[in-house]
Amino acid sequence: MPFIHVDLIEGRSEEQLTNMVKDITEAVSKNTGAPQENIHVFVNELKKDRYAQGGQWKK
Repeated sequence: MPFIHVDLIEGRSEEQLTNMVKDITEAVSKNTGAPQENIHVFVNELKKDRYAQGGQWKK
């Protein structure tokens, strides 16, 4: 039962997120043999003003 965690900066549409989840599910199923109904994808959207790189806030 694969569990996939995806962290993204917020700002993508519902359609983009839906397509991404479908593509991830298909790829994991194809490469592991796991049935699609047993694949879990968790999407964590990070707020744009709560992300830093190299000690600097990304905006």
